[in-house]
Amino acid sequence: MPTIAVLGDRDPRLVTHRELDAELARMPAGTEAAWLPSPRAAEAAAADAIWVAPGTPYEDDDAVLAALDRAIEDGTPLLGTCGGFQYLAIALARRAGLPAANADADPGAEDPLVAPLACSLVGEEREVTCVPGTRLAAICGTAPFTGFHFCNFGLAPAHVAGLEAAGVVVAAHAPDAGVEGIELPGHPFLLATLFQPQVGALAGRPRHPLVAAFTAAASRDDGDRRGSDRVGRRGDGADVDERVEAA
Repeated sequence: MPTIAVLGDRDPRLVTHRELDAELARMPAGTEAAWLPSPRAAEAAAADAIWVAPGTPYEDDDAVLAALDRAIEDGTPLLGTCGGFQYLAIALARRAGLPAANADADPGAEDPLVAPLACSLVGEEREVTCVPGTRLAAICGTAPFTGFHFCNFGLAPAHVAGLEAAGVVVAAHAPDAGVEGIELPGHPFLLATLFQPQVGALAGRPRHPLVAAFTAAASRDDGDRRGSDRVGRRGDGADVDERVEAA
């Protein structure tokens, strides 16, 4: 049975968390998905896949970043959305020796990697366009689609080139948001988006293709790990860019 750890500090007052609850309730039969509070992030190592949830800063930022490092290293399928997108960018930047300040957690940070957006996108929809040739485009297509946002922070434009030079691929863009998606070639499944694909679950809309692809990756990983120990496993991620891989 594939297991998915939803890493984040659940707050039912947040509509995006209620949407995520609804998405988890309709996971494919045989898939076990549950929230894992950030102070217990180390327990995500036992899961077949990790969904890094919105709602940042986390109660324990360091624990979340450590869990992201592990997922990068051992090939655990990982999806980050909204705050999860921001923290994956931070983890990848740190591993490449790039500036990784977070203005969301530290408003006084100089030259932050995670910086205020051009305008607030709390409760806003934008047209997201995937970059042809990326994994995200293969999943979602290259035609623009509507993405729901609930954020004030994103990837600072000044730091995009540095991440790309380190092997991170920009997978999507949107007006006012800039970079909407990032991914890491060579990793079995490592994607993060500023838009929140679970929104619509409460209304019973069809599952977003990104969520479907992620749950499929969790099932594949479950099959890969049967009879093996995850510790040290790299699987299909053995060719992850060495600049990002370097701790």
